[in-house]
Order: sequence, then structure tokens, then C-alpha cells
Amino acid sequence: MSTPESGSASDLVATRPARGTVHSGPAGFDGALTGDADHLELTDGRRVRIAVRRWHGEADHGDRRLLDCCHGPAIDLGCGPGRLVRALAARGLPTLGVDVSPWAVRYCRARGAPVLQRDVFGPLPGAGFWRHVLLADGNIGLGGDPVTLLRRSAALLRPAGTVLVEIAPADNGLWRGAARVGSSPKSGEWFPWAIVGLDALDAVACAAGLRLRERHRCQHRNFAVLHRERW
Repeated sequence: MSTPESGSASDLVATRPARGTVHSGPAGFDGALTGDADHLELTDGRRVRIAVRRWHGEADHGDRRLLDCCHGPAIDLGCGPGRLVRALAARGLPTLGVDVSPWAVRYCRARGAPVLQRDVFGPLPGAGFWRHVLLADGNIGLGGDPVTLLRRSAALLRPAGTVLVEIAPADNGLWRGAARVGSSPKSGEWFPWAIVGLDALDAVACAAGLRLRERHRCQHRNFAVLHRERW
């Protein structure tokens, strides 16, 4: 099991794994996707609720605030059951969902949402084509290394593209460790995870070569638009 870490973005850069070793973890969210659990258990003992009902529903008002920032081809990393992919496709935008979970891919396909079962750090189509990369529902935590994930996201973008992220709703700093879905003996295996608070976003984005363009709050959720420092 990983040991939780917290600290500044500079700490994160100093301790990030070597290139090629980062992965988004096993299909650890399957328990939430199938309705067996509604929270993450962190290695520091905390429980973080996950919005299972929202994942399986249609895009809500908060989601639409994020979707309104999309004006071209978009790729949703860690797309889950695909509500955002479906909503973007309904707007006539080229879109693709990516998730390592076979359950997520099954739900997406049942909805008619285009999806690939891939690790977000592995080969993905369209590098340099996407105008937007989505990291909703706290997916900036995928792989436990937000700086590396944001760099990966930036590499998928066209020059003037943006990364759209949903972050923690408070000044929680930066936390790195491991998580699992649920807290029972039947819970799945631990996977690397991170949480980025409002107060840590600027430093994390800057370490990844991105800048905060705007930030907004809707229905107790916090979103941010990041762009490259140089085009």
C-alpha cells in the first residue's frame, strides 16, 4: 500500500515517478460503477464520497457549466459511464471517452458513447488534435501524480487547447497516496490517487507547464480552465 503524502507542487515534482512508470491504476472504481459502494477510503483513514448517482445520470446543471467551455473536439479521461461524452456528442462535438474499467466501457457503449478501454497514460489517438481534455469528477487524481497527468493532458492538446478540471471544493492543499472504493473486506485493491485543493491548483498547474485561465463554482462543485504557458 502506498504511503500518503501531502505538500507543495514542488514536492510533487521532486517525487514524481520516472517517465513511463505512471499508470492510472487498476479498474478500482468498478465497485462504484456497479453500485456496491459510494465512497473512497484513503490511506490516511478519511472517506471521500463519490457521486455514483450523478455518474449514472444525464449531465446536470453543474456538468453543463463545464460542457459550455467546450467548443471543439474533446477527450474525457477517466470518463466512467460516459455522461459527459454522451452530452458532448449530443452537441455535435467530436468526442471520445477513455477509461481503464471494463464496467465503465460497457456502460458507455450501452449509452452509445464513443469510448476506448485504455490506461490514460498509455497510447491514445489524436495527440495534438484535441481542443479540450476533460478531468471531471476529481479525475485530476488519476495515477496519484497530478503534475504528470496534466503534462500528459497537455500533450494531447492542439496548441490553443485547454484542460478542464474539477477540483476539491475547499483549500485542502495537495494530497497523494492510495485509495480504494468502499471500506469493507470485499473492497477492491488500493490504487494511486491524489486530491488537489483550490489552494494547490495554481502551483500544480504551473509545475505542469499550464496556467489557470479561469475558475468557477456551480452547485458546490469547483471547475477550472487551464491552458499552456506557451503556444
